[in-house]
Amino acid sequence: MSKTALELLAPARNVQTGIAAIDCGADAVYIAGPDFGARKAAGNSFEDIGELCAYAHRFGAKVFVTFNTIIYDEEIESAHSQMLRAQECGADAFIIRDERICGWEDIMVPLHASTQCAIRDIQRARHFEALGCSRIILERELSLQQVKEISAAVSCEVEFFVHGALCVGYSGECRLSQYLDGRSADRGECIQACRSLYDLVDSEGKVLVRNKALLSLKDYNLKNRLEDLAQAGVISFKIEGRLKNPSYVKNITRDYSLALDALCQKDPERWCRASYGTVKGGFEPDSAKTFNRGYTELWIDGRRGRWSSMDAPKSMGEFIGTIRSIRPRPEGKGNYDMEIAIDPANRSVVLHNGDGFAFSTRDGVTGFRGDVCEGLRIFCKTVPDIYKGARLFRNINSNFEKLLETQQCHREISVSLDVRIYKEYMIDIKATTEDGRTVVSSFNADVDTAENRDRAEAMLRDNLNKRSGHLNFRLDNLEIGTPGKSMPLLSASTINSMRRLVADDIGREPFGSGQTVKTPRGGTAPEVSRLHLATEPESKSLPLLRSKYCIRYELGMCPVHQNAPQSGPLFLINSGRKLELHFDCGKCEMSVTQAQK
Repeated sequence: MSKTALELLAPARNVQTGIAAIDCGADAVYIAGPDFGARKAAGNSFEDIGELCAYAHRFGAKVFVTFNTIIYDEEIESAHSQMLRAQECGADAFIIRDERICGWEDIMVPLHASTQCAIRDIQRARHFEALGCSRIILERELSLQQVKEISAAVSCEVEFFVHGALCVGYSGECRLSQYLDGRSADRGECIQACRSLYDLVDSEGKVLVRNKALLSLKDYNLKNRLEDLAQAGVISFKIEGRLKNPSYVKNITRDYSLALDALCQKDPERWCRASYGTVKGGFEPDSAKTFNRGYTELWIDGRRGRWSSMDAPKSMGEFIGTIRSIRPRPEGKGNYDMEIAIDPANRSVVLHNGDGFAFSTRDGVTGFRGDVCEGLRIFCKTVPDIYKGARLFRNINSNFEKLLETQQCHREISVSLDVRIYKEYMIDIKATTEDGRTVVSSFNADVDTAENRDRAEAMLRDNLNKRSGHLNFRLDNLEIGTPGKSMPLLSASTINSMRRLVADDIGREPFGSGQTVKTPRGGTAPEVSRLHLATEPESKSLPLLRSKYCIRYELGMCPVHQNAPQSGPLFLINSGRKLELHFDCGKCEMSVTQAQK
């Protein structure tokens, strides 16, 4: 049975973040070019994309470039030319939304159907496979059973999100941002209206819930479900976050890379990693210490749970304890206004100067910086609305952030060396990398014969068994075919130069992942897809969003799962704008529309 290569796919806001993700164990990264990415604030130059591709391909890692926004007719040539440029830079695939791209014969790298294509059933999956997409990226609000059924129904690769922020609506079908502010999520300009505060009112105008982020979800975390997903047919495990900072990407990537390593080690005959190299050094990852709104596994088990982060639409972080007392600044404690003492959640809680804290109030979340922390006491400036008994969270662990910055991961490719020394001291060094590249480098050592053969051989071994850049050399075999088995007298600097030259020869040997390969695709250039409804006149009759998330369930008002009485119409109000909620209990879905006046 052939092994299945499992891929950890990490976000890259820019080239530096992409390189950091690869160093921390990512098998692939996804990044935007100058335009047409679903995160408009995360665009990059082609020079940066080329640099990232060159770095990634050292390890057999891949770079996917996003073209997953709606593309207007007048922009189609610009999109086409940008794809050609990215292809020349070494891009390994394009993440697309517009079906017309599938008909472009000069685009030769694989095409991946974006999650914006709203793929959540077999028919939709087969549609994009038939167009020639080598991979489909499934909707997040699917159960494991649905993932398994879709995977079994297609022969293309299947990718699934496993970590990060969750949109409340189905991907590619949310028009809430465009309706409220004129900025379209389908054009990379989402205002994150799902994180805004709303009042929930009934048809009589009675306020049932006031000033809560009623559409905000917790963050996705499926680290403990990777094996289930792999069993279901997923080969690429995707981390959300192309707007996240490097420390977030490094921490989460390392966390999931270790989890995938453990999975591959558990069944090495079945699974392996999709790229090469071993991550050395670095830090101990901890997803609780990085930006999160609390975690959920959403619909993966096909049943409802508490998914909402309505009380904390921003990152709360890890719960550290309850505020025991609040006092004015004591004398001699510098330019601070108050002292806050906490009862810790457990004995392991340690506070650090510069930690960031957060707590919930009736109006949302308040955050503040702990300028000085001594034991379980925090000295800080005045914090509005803070109160005794508040549950305190740490959303910035300054000590952990320093570790992420100073304890860098590095990645190495192992290289096996076979050295043969002939008469006249001709030396052949055959180097074989773990990814299958082989080079033979020859040297003429015009030097004296060593008086102490054992010492000369030991020096050769010691200085070849070292790192050179990202290559970690290991001398596996040394064959000496000289008369009397004499050894050349090689200095340490000479041997080091030989090792560096071998590394240069390996670097010139192309790695397969960096080569452009024509990917057969079916079909012809389609007409504008029905995915573009958000830009068509009839889109006004569609819901602003549809979702597996249900406000009634979150509030204990569900007549199906919680035996609550049937309620009348419900509305969301924000800054005078009124939205109507609709509930399809047969499909277990909620939708949001503009309220009728």
